[in-house]
Amino acid sequence: MGSMVGAAVVRKEDPALLTGRGTYVDDIRLPGTVHMVYVRSYLAHAKIVSIDTSEAVAKPGVLGVWTNADLEGLPPNRSVPGMERPCLARDKVRFVGEPVAVVVAADRYAAADAAEAVLVEYEELPVMASIEAATAEGAVPIKNQRCAAVPLEPTVCLADWQASGLTLWATTQTPHHSRNELAAMFGLSQQEVRVVAPDVGGGFGAKASCYPEFILTAELSKRLRRPVKFVETRSENMTSMVHGRAQDHDIEVGFDDDGTLLALRVRITQDCGGWPDATGIGLPTLTSFMAGGCYKIPVIAPSFRSVVTNTTPVGAYRGAGRPEASFMIERVVDHVAAELGLDPLDVRRRNFVQPGEMPFATQFEGIVYDEADFPGALDKLLTTIDYAAMRADQAARRDDPSKPLLGIGFSTFVEMGGFGPTPLFEQFGYVGGWESANVRLNTDGSAVIKVGTSPHGQGHQTAFAQIVADELSIPFDRISLVHGDTATVQEGIGTMGSRGAPVGGSAVFQAAGKVRAKAMKIAAHMLEADESDLELVDGRFAVKGAPDQGVTMAEVAIRSFKPHLLPDGFDLGLDETAYFEPSNLSYPSGAHCCVVEVDRETGWVKVARYIAVDDCGTVINPLMAAAGGDPIVPKPSSNPRGAKGLGESGATAAPQAVVNAVVDALGHLGVRDVEMPCTPQKVWRILQQKAS
Repeated sequence: MGSMVGAAVVRKEDPALLTGRGTYVDDIRLPGTVHMVYVRSYLAHAKIVSIDTSEAVAKPGVLGVWTNADLEGLPPNRSVPGMERPCLARDKVRFVGEPVAVVVAADRYAAADAAEAVLVEYEELPVMASIEAATAEGAVPIKNQRCAAVPLEPTVCLADWQASGLTLWATTQTPHHSRNELAAMFGLSQQEVRVVAPDVGGGFGAKASCYPEFILTAELSKRLRRPVKFVETRSENMTSMVHGRAQDHDIEVGFDDDGTLLALRVRITQDCGGWPDATGIGLPTLTSFMAGGCYKIPVIAPSFRSVVTNTTPVGAYRGAGRPEASFMIERVVDHVAAELGLDPLDVRRRNFVQPGEMPFATQFEGIVYDEADFPGALDKLLTTIDYAAMRADQAARRDDPSKPLLGIGFSTFVEMGGFGPTPLFEQFGYVGGWESANVRLNTDGSAVIKVGTSPHGQGHQTAFAQIVADELSIPFDRISLVHGDTATVQEGIGTMGSRGAPVGGSAVFQAAGKVRAKAMKIAAHMLEADESDLELVDGRFAVKGAPDQGVTMAEVAIRSFKPHLLPDGFDLGLDETAYFEPSNLSYPSGAHCCVVEVDRETGWVKVARYIAVDDCGTVINPLMAAAGGDPIVPKPSSNPRGAKGLGESGATAAPQAVVNAVVDALGHLGVRDVEMPCTPQKVWRILQQKAS
């Protein structure tokens, strides 16, 4: 049997998901379930003068209507001390969409109708919907735009509080963390709280947050003694689920005449929205860590402040702090090149950290780039394009008014993935940065993996089965995965920060290795041979040089449950758990190129070509990795599987490649910057200004 790691295997997850046989939270039907709907603020900032629920309570099928005043003692979401967010607005609202009251009815439609009948009187207050408004300062040079996560599945949860405790089915990336939070909030032991994340329709970091509805459905289930379900609408999702990015960077950069970067000062202002979210508070820290990108900059001086505004709270989103840093430093490099009249590629090459300088310790404690080849990624990228010809085409188009302008933008990036180690990760509110896995070999030679990561599209069922198939030499299709249920899975941290393969996969590898080692001891006992004389090939332990003398993995699994045929004191079964603690983060990197055409008459930007080269370390499954770009593996990471992660590389690399390309298309007009998003109107206005 050839190696499964590195094989292009079709995902195990897909048949059920593609045929409508998946199990999402809203697919779960419990007898007696009632439905919760919010009454939300339509104002961004206002005092709540009064709330009249009398008409809503009288509606058919309504079991109750609650405001903040009715929920005395209900704990708020944890945040900055003194700024904890209540489940329902108290005294005033701070952003459009903030829940003011909650209605529970026998069905979702009755609850929605009743919510419309709740009358809220507001007294409007001044709205501070931007950093500039909140801080009363002028504009800053580089902006990283606010964006919504927009997973296919919005926030959904179902709470069932019974005498034995609370069960919550939820769309979450961190079921164990959510369990711990809910247990602490309600004064329960962790064994009395079960959190289940079944199939989850995307998360992108936004589902790592603990939402008020998790707390509210639990509290109302306790009060009503019935299961309570909440299903967010798409419109609600756009204003209620945490947004991402929303950073402004005020930058000073020092460089010499040949483009060598000498010093960088960046002042980061993080828009936290109406309430500081626990996952959003740490974003500027991560941006600071990665401010230097893949360049040797002798002195980097980052600082940051977080500002509350009358907008949706900001949390983790696809890269969480690292794309913001990458956007900033890649725009800086292009600014330096424009200032000096140099090719942006020359400035990059002049400042790259070189492969021979790895591991490269940055000036930030604990941030050490492990293995990478930044120049090599760029060189590989350039083999796929004719750069000189594109520059010639660009020049020709500038002289031909009938043709759209051409722009070429580059992004050479590094990000941090494989989140852990614990000393770094626990500051973001998690128990640790380790991950757990359990591998159990059944008596028929099949295997079950239990893993603490909780996937929402990453393909863990497939990738982890590939790892176990190699370690135990058993068929890939005889391996299943259990995840996302705190009652059946040991402990876990969750899925975020590109930690699935580097950390979760390493835990699976180690657990499988422990099973293999124990199976080898049993096989040696069965064959009356020394372990060192055995080899495991195609699911069979055999004596080296004597292939006729052997036992299958299934035979070993059966023997593992026969105590009278095992060595004295041997624990029964082949069932092992491992906790993997990474010694370092992983550092995926790469080089991206975006080619755009800009219509002179309308400002419309068309992406004509996009090329991505990504170093994600060891590729477990090329079929899944291909969606992230053109993976290269010059430098495996330091974890047991050598994986670096690929899930956030596109989000970390792409925005600046696009913006650099748009600016490059307009560079001959003296344009140095175009703020995201590069909308047709914005680009058209710039063209009009330059033409006048």
